[in-house]
Amino acid sequence: MDKAELIEGKVDWKGRTARKDKHGGFRTSLLILGAFAFENMATLALAVNLVTYFTAVMHLNVADAANHLTNYMGTSYILTVLIAFLADTYLGRSKAVLIAASIEFLGLGLLALQAHYPNFKPPLCNIYDPTSTNCIQVTGGNAALLFIALYLVALGAGGVKAALPSHGADQFDDKDPKEARQMSSFFNWLLMAVCVGGAISLTFIVWIQDHKGWDLGFAVSTIAMFLGVIVFASGIPQYRYHVIHGSSALTEIVQVYVAVIRNRNLQLPEDSNELYEINKDKEAAIEAEFLPHTNVFRFLDKAAIQTSSTQSETPNPWKLCRVTQVENAKILLNMIPVFCCTVIMTLCLAQLQTFSVHQGLTMDTRITKSFNIPPASLPILPVVFLIFIIPLYDQIVVPCARKFTGISTGITYLQRVGVGLVLSSLSMAVAAIMELKRKKVARDHNMLDAIPILQPLPISVFWLSIQYFIFGIADMFTYVGLLEFFYSQAPKDLKSISSCFLWSSMAVGYFLSTIVVNTVNHATKNITRSGGWLAGDNFNRNHLNLFYWLLSLMSLLNFFIYIFVSKRYKYKKEGHEVQIHGNGVLELQNKEHGK
Repeated sequence: MDKAELIEGKVDWKGRTARKDKHGGFRTSLLILGAFAFENMATLALAVNLVTYFTAVMHLNVADAANHLTNYMGTSYILTVLIAFLADTYLGRSKAVLIAASIEFLGLGLLALQAHYPNFKPPLCNIYDPTSTNCIQVTGGNAALLFIALYLVALGAGGVKAALPSHGADQFDDKDPKEARQMSSFFNWLLMAVCVGGAISLTFIVWIQDHKGWDLGFAVSTIAMFLGVIVFASGIPQYRYHVIHGSSALTEIVQVYVAVIRNRNLQLPEDSNELYEINKDKEAAIEAEFLPHTNVFRFLDKAAIQTSSTQSETPNPWKLCRVTQVENAKILLNMIPVFCCTVIMTLCLAQLQTFSVHQGLTMDTRITKSFNIPPASLPILPVVFLIFIIPLYDQIVVPCARKFTGISTGITYLQRVGVGLVLSSLSMAVAAIMELKRKKVARDHNMLDAIPILQPLPISVFWLSIQYFIFGIADMFTYVGLLEFFYSQAPKDLKSISSCFLWSSMAVGYFLSTIVVNTVNHATKNITRSGGWLAGDNFNRNHLNLFYWLLSLMSLLNFFIYIFVSKRYKYKKEGHEVQIHGNGVLELQNKEHGK
């Protein structure tokens, strides 16, 4: 067998060294993309339509419903850290995907069960009718069933998001220039999978939920999730698998900080070669990763200071760490400012999934005389656009940009993220303008107290598509750029957790949305007739437009902070090192990345 066919550090499903001609590659990754498409088909409808379910079926008020949705989304994303830790350390990424997808399937099944049987939900009523007196919120065992099912879905979705992108990237050898470019394309096509699954979810499944019943809508989601499991499992013999060692790279990062605290009184040596590193010639070093020492965050180097008490064959890892361990800790610490700058974007996204949907409920949703578009289906517009623009971006824009920049991804990851952050600010500004226009129509037609759905305003819901459209383009730049950035920069044994930087950023954004909504309502309670900018169920009398302007300004300020952060960031040496000079031009320090 040609030794070149073997892939270092990857095995097949039977534990044998993976072969390039039999395992992995872009063709195999299509199964992973298909599974992700089915998963998004099953769950994306929840992200946009759960608020309607909470208010119309479970009879929660709008603010509480919005907060429950953002808490659910935030929990789903924050759980990615736990699942990624288990995937990288004990389970393996493919097994983690299968277990998580099965849990998600169970949660969706329970939601369908509750929606089907009347005994499991409150009696019917119209929560928007101020004369209705029999609207009872879901309580007791029914509320418990609702949230158990919902958070099972959150756990499963978090697990899939934690392990599946990294498992997909494992199908490529980043040391092979051709496969390195294919891996960059994989992340673009990962968004394409989200869009294809999302397009079906936002149209077909949302329409079923709104017109044929929530029970049938949840049932279709359950079937989609089942198909996703089958598609993913069909590729088990063809996948490349990352070898897990049973020890956690995350634990090694923690050991660095503990060692720094314990060695805080020691003096750093002038020569960095005196810091501790295992001998590359030793048998123990065969499978070890080695990183060169860097001069950033020098205080962490104290974890690698050797003393007479630590010089032994097996030093205490909580007192003496390898230089490579320390460098991995520096890499993660270096990424934290970028992570923090992306939280605000999810804060904006949360409003499009909650308040913007409820804006749509007050507007004219007709497409033809006999067909109305559900407001929750509005995000289909940027999704459809992305389905066409992603292949153009990947096959035309990136190769053209590559010729000018010498960078395999066309533009750097951080440049891509920055474009998305600007567009998210613009999206919120457009949302504020559209809300002013909607309220003006309500005022001009004496419909400030009109009941949503029953008395729609004479203004088309498609006016809201502009804000969704702009944010959809921001999605393509920022979220895909972040996935590539975190995966490429993270230490080898933290690839699953690297994708969780994105999901955790989104989790913080969703939780922050709950805090911001409550804070804004409390701060404006006594200065508005509605009892707060976002208080009450009547959007015609509250001040959602001011809230959107606030988010737009926050996003713009965040972008200027991001410029400062990105200029200071230095890329990981092994792949490429890009530095932004004072004139704002990015210079490639290692041309190997651009091959």
